[in-house]
Amino acid sequence: MSLSPERLDRFSRQIVLPEVGGAGQMALASAHVTIIGLGGIGSPVLQYCAGAGIGHLSLIEDGDVELSNLPRQTLYTQRDIGHAKAVAARGWLANFDSGLEVSICDERIDAGNAARLIGTTDLVIDGTDNFATRLAVSDACVAAGTPLLSAAVGRFQGQVAAFAGHLADQPCYRCYVGDAFDADDCDTCAADGVLGAMVGWSGCFAAMQAIRVLLEGVSTLGDPQWGTVHLMDGLAPAMRSFSVAKDPGCRACGQ
Repeated sequence: MSLSPERLDRFSRQIVLPEVGGAGQMALASAHVTIIGLGGIGSPVLQYCAGAGIGHLSLIEDGDVELSNLPRQTLYTQRDIGHAKAVAARGWLANFDSGLEVSICDERIDAGNAARLIGTTDLVIDGTDNFATRLAVSDACVAAGTPLLSAAVGRFQGQVAAFAGHLADQPCYRCYVGDAFDADDCDTCAADGVLGAMVGWSGCFAAMQAIRVLLEGVSTLGDPQWGTVHLMDGLAPAMRSFSVAKDPGCRACGQ
């Protein structure tokens, strides 16, 4: 695979970075990333993954655009209200970069179809808004041997972490949250409130971490930081990180 002169010009500001370089850009161009959830987190994740030149993007989202989405879901405009988010996102990508390969799915992902919908991919990025879906996605990723990048926001706190539970010495998302959240119940933005800029910060940081995962072994930026949870505090403001240990008794990735 080689990059055309047009693609080289488009990504020249990244390629000139020693931490990325030509090899890194080639790795991004050949990568396949699946993004689950095209809401407040999924919007900047998608935009900056596309901006980085990740060559193949699979989008999974079953919702439609609503008026209350617009302050934080930057992919959409008023003209998209009432239309499927996945279709609107594909339209945004077509206008942004016609050189990307894009596939969409408007099914709601759950434990019954997660393995089929995720399929074969280099990285899954989960920006969904409930634990049941997140755990179903995590379990499917462990079973498929696929890395998972999880991003979430609650009020003024963001969380971003990369998991590789399929590796013998690394935890999965279930090791982090446990089994208590398999039920489809959790706090929501509608009930608790959310600030668009906080969601954007979390999504942008998740995109940065996704690039790190994809460049592992290719460039010096490639440090996946498996099992490290990064907490973003929008009130302080501040960021801190901690590591999650693999749970030997985890029903998804344990012994």
